[in-house]
Amino acid sequence: MEKEILEHGFNFNRRHFLSKLSLGLGSVALGSLLIPDLFKGSGIDESGLTPGIPHFAPKAKRVIYLFQNGAPSQLESFDYKPKLREMWGQEIPASVRGNQRLTGMTANQASFPLVGSFIDFKQYGASRAWVSDLFPHTAKIVDDICIVKSMFTEAINHDPALTFVQTGSQQGNRPSMGAWLSYGLGSENKNLPAFTVLLSRGIGNGQGVYSKLWTNGFLDSIHQGVQFSKGDDPVLYIKDPEGLDRQARRKMLDNLSELNQLAYQEFGDPEITAKVQQYEMAYRMQTAVPEVMDVSKEPDDVIKLYGPECLVPGTFAANCLLARKLSENGVRFVQLYHQGWDQHGNLPYEITSQAKDVDQASAALVTDLKQRGLLDETLVIWGGEFGRTSYSQGKLTKDNYGRDHHPRCFSIWMAGGGIKPGIVYGDTDDFGYNVIKDPVHVHDFQATVMNQLGLDHEKLIFKHLGRRYRLTDVAGKVVKDILV
Repeated sequence: MEKEILEHGFNFNRRHFLSKLSLGLGSVALGSLLIPDLFKGSGIDESGLTPGIPHFAPKAKRVIYLFQNGAPSQLESFDYKPKLREMWGQEIPASVRGNQRLTGMTANQASFPLVGSFIDFKQYGASRAWVSDLFPHTAKIVDDICIVKSMFTEAINHDPALTFVQTGSQQGNRPSMGAWLSYGLGSENKNLPAFTVLLSRGIGNGQGVYSKLWTNGFLDSIHQGVQFSKGDDPVLYIKDPEGLDRQARRKMLDNLSELNQLAYQEFGDPEITAKVQQYEMAYRMQTAVPEVMDVSKEPDDVIKLYGPECLVPGTFAANCLLARKLSENGVRFVQLYHQGWDQHGNLPYEITSQAKDVDQASAALVTDLKQRGLLDETLVIWGGEFGRTSYSQGKLTKDNYGRDHHPRCFSIWMAGGGIKPGIVYGDTDDFGYNVIKDPVHVHDFQATVMNQLGLDHEKLIFKHLGRRYRLTDVAGKVVKDILV
């Protein structure tokens, strides 16, 4: 008997004691997981947000983030700088370069020769936006998108820069943007997760992507992004085990839920209820996922719009089409990663292939959403983690060059979801090296995205280890000039 009391005592801590005060509420919470609509709309978290209800009227319901992993060059896409061609091979002026931190790949270069774009630019749309010839399909939708040329960040290497733009911190273990939105708004479809992730890769130097970019961090694990893969098993571990039919699986989950309820009553660990949610979601996804993944019913004009690669699972085009299907089925945040944009050398060849991979499908997604009446409520984002230098990395020749990492300025575009269409926001100097008008920091970008979904970035918080955390940390302001 004494041994039993002693062993039980090891499990009794402050968290246990406090949880015992709210066992009734815990049971109610677990019941609401098993019967999702039982107490829908009840409860307010410490940020003052009722789960599933935004702080104010949203302009967008969902986000599709087309992340170009590895950092596409703004100087070969949307930031036209003819002066770089005029000064080809000349040293970048010291007054322009200033004291900017350089990567280890160029810090020891003897010179920093300027290099203009190998590709031509033309002006399009009512805004007369400059778009390079690498993006002819995007050029056709400039009146539907907002090009932001004045983005800047603090990180100069891929891992911290990727982590920063996705989680608001250069270190890991923070919730990603999709996880924050899942936490704040929940899912619109009980049969699909609120946050999904799709991966593709081009021919260029592919910087790695890793699960910390779609992690839930210190939020409940139900908010972690669910990765969809190509092939016959797009989401791992949701199929019934061999020899177990649906009825038996349902009975097994019901029995497991009863055991988990007992465990929750004993320890009060919120991860227990999160696990119950995940088991239930996996069960419901067994029927929902195959239906969403099936593109055989898409009409020929849609296939033609996205291009033939949209029928090849795992390609960027296929993922764009899938992103539309997921979004229209209520998935709150769809994150695409397309690897291969890290052109330190052989840039003309590699970026041409990369642009061909993504241009048609990116434009098609915007057009498709618009035709379906979904663009107004869907925020589409296209861009990478930082920009590229206006000087060449390594040897510069007439036909070949590379560009190093450049955090001081880069370009992205956004469409739908209450973003002003057909405008170009911000500007950089004649060398494409420094922002000279309307700078937009990564935290400003994150605050603006949250704002469009009806969330106040300063109020959506989560207390962890004694500190109140948010996606934008202690910074960020909404870029109101780009909003409708």
